[in-house]
Amino acid sequence: MQSVGFKEWAVVCDAIARGEQTIILRKGGIAEGRAGFQFKHDAFFLFPTAYHAQVEKTRGSRREIPAQREGEIELRVFAKVEFAELVTSWEAAERLEPFHIWTHDVVRERFDYANAPGIHVAFIRAFRLSQPWIIPDLPAYGGCRSWVNLPELRNEISLVPVLDDAEYESRRARVQAIIDRAAPATTTC
Repeated sequence: MQSVGFKEWAVVCDAIARGEQTIILRKGGIAEGRAGFQFKHDAFFLFPTAYHAQVEKTRGSRREIPAQREGEIELRVFAKVEFAELVTSWEAAERLEPFHIWTHDVVRERFDYANAPGIHVAFIRAFRLSQPWIIPDLPAYGGCRSWVNLPELRNEISLVPVLDDAEYESRRARVQAIIDRAAPATTTC
């Protein structure tokens, strides 16, 4: 079975691995296709990317781009999407701040991008790999795309939840409540 990688800033991958971030925010990029960005997979490895300004665009004092060896990608986190929504309420997007490390300005910029207000939000259950999975950095992983196909995972790597069950459930309920409050009301006749 082919493994899938989700390209994300290395500092965000690191924050997810430490339990500081439990949602993924995405607007979409130039290589997302006609339909735009979608969470196409419900389980994936976080594929860390090096973007020179990512530290300045995140909050927190422990921000630095984790070192990578030349020619290699080190995967340390596996994620399962518990639920995903397109949030079109700016107030709801603001209320999600405790669950991610992006600055207010970055979220606003992404939210307003391309005259289509909104941002995709996925609440994830993150798992640390029992040991880093190191793969060669191939040209196929380049470009402005969110998803990349990875080689098959070695069997000796196991997964350990980043958050204990109680903290995970608490965050899940809080994020779901924010999204539910932002959903447009439906009327019945």
